[in-house]
Amino acid sequence: MKTLIIYAHPNHDSLCYAFLQKVLQGCEENPNSAEVQVLDLYAEEFNPVLVFNEKQRRRDMHQNPALEIYRQQITWADRLVFIYPIWWGRPPAMLLGYIDQMFASNFAYRDKKGPFPEGLLKGKSAVCISTMKGPAGYPLIYLNNAPKILMKRALLNFVGIKKVKMFEFGSMESPKGRQAEKLEKVYRYFLTR
Repeated sequence: MKTLIIYAHPNHDSLCYAFLQKVLQGCEENPNSAEVQVLDLYAEEFNPVLVFNEKQRRRDMHQNPALEIYRQQITWADRLVFIYPIWWGRPPAMLLGYIDQMFASNFAYRDKKGPFPEGLLKGKSAVCISTMKGPAGYPLIYLNNAPKILMKRALLNFVGIKKVKMFEFGSMESPKGRQAEKLEKVYRYFLTR
């Protein structure tokens, strides 16, 4: 399995970075994990700003030459892994800017007759690992599960990725957050899948 990890946290001393290391360790020790690429959006200085004007049209975004390397990464991967914090009830703007540009019409989906498009990323799987300061139930109780719906339904299912695993970890700044246990859980998942 070829895995592309999209890492979206600016601090390499963060818990998100520790999760990245556990994903890499699990993949490295898993005999079924063929290759892994890491896209660190902040280190890459990815430009999350979406621009449309006379020269850059939305309908042509899937052909933007500046984004070709990122399209190749997504095409190459069997599995996409997103690692990010939840800030203000949603992923960071850096990750959302990547999504806006990369999951474009005629690359990630194609419009067709009927209410739903044809997902062009069928056959791939995805894993989302998110951390938040608030309690684990916060997204469900106060946000109507918005972070999960955004990533799983509104994005991944929309583009044809139906096999999606969500790890949502709350209370991550608390001394009682059981961070070591959660890091081990992620490591074990990637060790066996």
